[in-house]
Amino acid sequence: MSEKDHRSTAGTAEVPPAERGAGSILALAVLAGTVLLTTLVVSILGLLAVGRSVASAADAAALAAADTASGAIAGYPCAAADAAAALNETAVTRCAVTGLIASVSVRRRVNGIDITASARAGPPPEVPAE
Repeated sequence: MSEKDHRSTAGTAEVPPAERGAGSILALAVLAGTVLLTTLVVSILGLLAVGRSVASAADAAALAAADTASGAIAGYPCAAADAAAALNETAVTRCAVTGLIASVSVRRRVNGIDITASARAGPPPEVPAE
């Protein structure tokens, strides 16, 4: 082999036909994995945000029931809790009023998942006089 022939083939490698396009498949697999992971993370973060919203709805429903029980608002405590929950796109699953203290649980279904929260509201406990 002459020196000229040696220089023209130096630094080039033949890729076997079985390995052609393997990089494309690997790139597609990495892209698909990234999209799947991103979708999963965004869905979980969305559920966390809805969870906070449901907790706030439970607080609002309990406060509405407690205000009604104390006479600050006319009406029935659990009906007021239902109305407050409906405004927050949740449903009351449990409402109990003992004296002036209201305990309320609410639920919202998101993507087939039930998210629930509970709250209590009422006057602060009395501090005994010393």
